[in-house]
Amino acid sequence: MDFFFFFFVDMFPVDPITILVSIVIILFLVGAYKNQKQCTNFPPGPTPLPIIGNMHVINTSKPHTSFMEMSKKYGPVFSVYLGSQRFVVLCGYDTIKDALISHAEEFAGRPITAIGSEVSDNHGILFANGENWKVMRRFTLSTLRDFGMGKKTIEDKISEESECLIQMFQSYGGKPFNNQTIMNAALANIIVSILMDHRYDYDDPTLLKLMSLLNENIKLIESGMIRLYNSYPWLIRWLPGSHRKINENNKEMQNFVRDTFRRKERELDINNQRNLIDAFLAKQKEGKPESTLYFHNKNLGKLVSNLFAAGMETTSTTLRWGLLLMMTYPEIQKKVQNEMENVIGSAQPQVEHRKEMPYTDSVIHEIQRFGDIVPGSLPHATTKDITFRGYFLPKGTTVIPLLHSSLRDKAYFEKPEEFYPGHFLDSNGKFKKNEAFIPFSLGKRSCAGENLAKMELFLFFTTLLQNFTFQAPPGAKLDFTPVLGLINAPQTHEICAIPRR
Repeated sequence: MDFFFFFFVDMFPVDPITILVSIVIILFLVGAYKNQKQCTNFPPGPTPLPIIGNMHVINTSKPHTSFMEMSKKYGPVFSVYLGSQRFVVLCGYDTIKDALISHAEEFAGRPITAIGSEVSDNHGILFANGENWKVMRRFTLSTLRDFGMGKKTIEDKISEESECLIQMFQSYGGKPFNNQTIMNAALANIIVSILMDHRYDYDDPTLLKLMSLLNENIKLIESGMIRLYNSYPWLIRWLPGSHRKINENNKEMQNFVRDTFRRKERELDINNQRNLIDAFLAKQKEGKPESTLYFHNKNLGKLVSNLFAAGMETTSTTLRWGLLLMMTYPEIQKKVQNEMENVIGSAQPQVEHRKEMPYTDSVIHEIQRFGDIVPGSLPHATTKDITFRGYFLPKGTTVIPLLHSSLRDKAYFEKPEEFYPGHFLDSNGKFKKNEAFIPFSLGKRSCAGENLAKMELFLFFTTLLQNFTFQAPPGAKLDFTPVLGLINAPQTHEICAIPRR
C-alpha cells in the first residue's frame, strides 16, 4: 500500500495541503452519500458543499435569521449542514411544542460533539445524557428548591444584592458607564450564594476572572473554528484556535471549582448543609451505589460550572437589554415607574407586588421576548429513531428547536419585530399569558432555574427603575445588533443612571 501511495505522489506531484483537502472532500462526500442512503425520508434542506456544508449561505453572526429564511422554502422541519455536521431545525411554536412536549422523551438528548466531549465528557447537567443527566437534573431541581428557589429566603438575598447594585450605580453620579461587568457580578452573586454560600465584591479578582473565562467561552463556542473542529476534530485538533482556548478556560474554571469543593469538604457538617456543594458532598458520603456512580467529583465540578454559567449570563444579559430598551423608549420607562409609585411607593419591591403590576410584568416579558437571549436554544438530539411530522430522524440526530421562531411567531405575536409590551396585555390592561413565550424552552431540557430567573428579573428590574431613570449618553447611538456568540448579548455600550431620589 505504501509503495502505491508514494508511486502516485511521484507520478503526480502535489503538495501535502492539497492531499489533505482532497481527503477531507472525499470523506465528506462519502459521509453525505451514506446519510442519504440511510435516510431516504430525511427532512429537506439546501444542498451542502464539501467541507463547509451550508455555511456559505448562513449568516454566521445571526444564523437564526438564515434559518428563518430557509423555513420559508423548506417548511418548519428542515435540515442543514454546518461543516460535516447535519442538523434538523424546528421552526414555529407549534412545531417546537410538538417535538419537546408531545415527543418529550425522543427529543431529550444532547448531541455528542468533539468540543462537548472534551469540555463536559457527559458530566454535569447541560451537556450530559442518559441516566447521569437524569440524576444530576433531579438533584439540581430538588437542591435549588431546598436552598430557596421560589422562596422568601432567596428573595431576601436578591433584594440585598439589588441594594448593592444601586450603590454601585449611584457611585457614577449620573455619568456614563458600562454596566456589563457590574450586572454580571450581581447575578453571579445570587447563584454563588446557592452554590457555595458566599458573596464577592464586584471588583474581586476571583469573580472577575471567573466571569471573564465564562464570557470568552460563550463568544467562542459559536465561532466558525469550533464548527470546523466539531466536523473534523482529527484535522483541527492540532491547529491553534478557539477549541484550544475553550479547553484552557475550562481547565482554569475546573481548577477553581476543585479547590472550592475540597475546602468545603474539610468544613462539611452533614447535619448543617448550607449550600449545593454541601448537599452534593453529603450525597457522596451516603455509601449508596448511586453515590459512587453519579455523585463523584467530576460531576460536581461540571455541575457547579454549568449552574454558574446558566445562573449568571442569561439573566444579566436580559437585564442589560432591559435598560437599553428603557433608554430607547423613555415613555415606557415612565409608565413602569408610574405603576411602581402607585403600587409600591418607596417600599422595597417584593415578588408579591408583581400580580398588582400588570404593565411592568408585560414589559419584563417583552424584554425577554424581544431580547431573544438564546435564539437557537442549546441543541437537542434524538434518543431513538423517530418519525416526526412525516420525516424520519434516526437516533442521535442533532436538533435545533429555534426558540427565535417561537418568540417571533406571527401567529402569536401581533408585532413580532417590534418592542411592544401590548403582546402581554388584554383589552382591559390586565396581564395575559402567551403560550409561544418560551425563552426558557420546553420539555425535559427546559431551564432548571426558570423560577429563580423570573424572581431575579422582577426584583432587579423594579428596584433599578425605582431608584434611577436611565438615559443614553449625549450623542450616543443605540444599537440593537447583538454580539456574535451562543447568547444574544447587546453590543458594548454605556448608560447614564440618573438618581430619582
